[in-house]
Amino acid sequence: MNRKTLVLPAMVGLLAPVLAACGGSDGGGRGGEAIVVGTTDQFVATKEAPAPFDPAFAYDAGAWNVLRQTLQTLMHVPRGGGEPVPDAASKCGFTDTQNESYRCTLRGGLKFSDGDAITAEDVKFSIERVLRINDDNGPVALLSNIDTIETNGDNGIVFHLKTPDATFPYKLATPAAAIVDPDAYKADKLRAGVDADGSGPYTLKTETEGGRVVKAVFSRNPEYKGDLNLQNDKVELRSFKDTASMEKALRDGDISMMTRTLQPGQIKDLLENPPEGIDLVEMPGLEIRYLGFDIEDSTVKSKAVRQALASVVDRGQLASTVYPATAEPLYSLIPNTIPGHQNAFFNKYGEPNARKAAGILSAAGISTPVKLTLNYTTDHYGSATKKEFEVLREQLNATKLFDVSIKGTEWSKFRDNQKRGEYAVYGMGWFPDFPDADNYVAPFLGKDNFLNTPYANSEIRNRLIPESRRAADRSTAAETFERIQEIVANDVPVLPLWQGKQYVAARDDITGVEWAINSSADLQLWELGRGVS
Repeated sequence: MNRKTLVLPAMVGLLAPVLAACGGSDGGGRGGEAIVVGTTDQFVATKEAPAPFDPAFAYDAGAWNVLRQTLQTLMHVPRGGGEPVPDAASKCGFTDTQNESYRCTLRGGLKFSDGDAITAEDVKFSIERVLRINDDNGPVALLSNIDTIETNGDNGIVFHLKTPDATFPYKLATPAAAIVDPDAYKADKLRAGVDADGSGPYTLKTETEGGRVVKAVFSRNPEYKGDLNLQNDKVELRSFKDTASMEKALRDGDISMMTRTLQPGQIKDLLENPPEGIDLVEMPGLEIRYLGFDIEDSTVKSKAVRQALASVVDRGQLASTVYPATAEPLYSLIPNTIPGHQNAFFNKYGEPNARKAAGILSAAGISTPVKLTLNYTTDHYGSATKKEFEVLREQLNATKLFDVSIKGTEWSKFRDNQKRGEYAVYGMGWFPDFPDADNYVAPFLGKDNFLNTPYANSEIRNRLIPESRRAADRSTAAETFERIQEIVANDVPVLPLWQGKQYVAARDDITGVEWAINSSADLQLWELGRGVS
């Protein structure tokens, strides 16, 4: 999964949950009984993905949601959003006005879960390990701007950056920068299997069936020293193969909360016919979906083909037909509520217009219908993905300008195929690493990007992205991001489709549900407790 968004102080109010679950916390898990949470995320150690929980490899929302409970980072984003605050660190900050040198001091008495003391050298080892392993599927791009790491005694560490980067504190708050024990993780090799241990709020024990993790049990780590306040002693994350079985488990009382991924039909039913004893909670979401293009493939190499697609895709119909009440049309890589957002695609193409698309193709000498295959993953974003691509196929074929077929592939093969350039057109989703416009630009358009795309715009890579990262006040980078969006709308290396909302459903004796997932889709299981509704 890869995948897997800056919240400025002025935005914090926007990120408050829309609904809140009932009850007051009693501070724990009912005499040690685990709070059971359901998910449809799948965790499997395979030949292609041998180390799903190694921070040098893991780069998807599901795996990161396991690592955030178990491994600790220097910084973390607080429950309601805002700028990162220290966790394993006691303090951090830039030491220069150019945002090129970042210094942290570790908390005193930090220990791994086995009792071994943590030093600045362990932090240096952990981050240099991700850079050294440099896994193609991993999050190394988040740390690639680090030039050197310097330690001062046991508790001091300084990151010297290659270029200014005001977003660096957010990157230190991601699992890419998780602190690992050198005794458990080799410096130049991934840790195979489904184990993970560090100094985070919980220890992890997994249960597997046929190589697939069916249960991840998080138990309070007595050695944890950090900023988080745990409301329970134990949480069990149970993986379901489909949303229907997960909902049944919630209704039957076998689980206390269900999270990623509820389907549109489920949400609609829970809204209109709320079951007794179950609350549906809506939370702000920054997930986006888009079509990506291999611009070296002959079918979409011409910009005119991609522009014609942008001219006819009906995002409104797509969202209302497939994702009613759970998605809204998106006309930019940068979603609504993120500073710097503008509706660049709507500004350029307007409402869906087949005549305009025909003119674009004709002017470029492109014969119609253009034959395309839209590729999607069958098991990563939920069962509604198939319907989404059926609707896209119908929209495009109805214009007579395109002859579109669709093809679904399971995620374990889909992602590798996409990175190897086997798909001319493919559908993907993005859950931000951190809530800033930079994280909707650099992972798609920067050097060593997440998509491994052949698209490279020198103005974006060499001037605009570095320029945006110099702005300590992120709102002042808005003009730069607007220019990036205009270029993207013209070149169409990706085609944004929709922005999603987030929902969880929980039994009404569970407290803290409104904080259990933040806008970046990060699970914060330590917020859950039991109370009286």
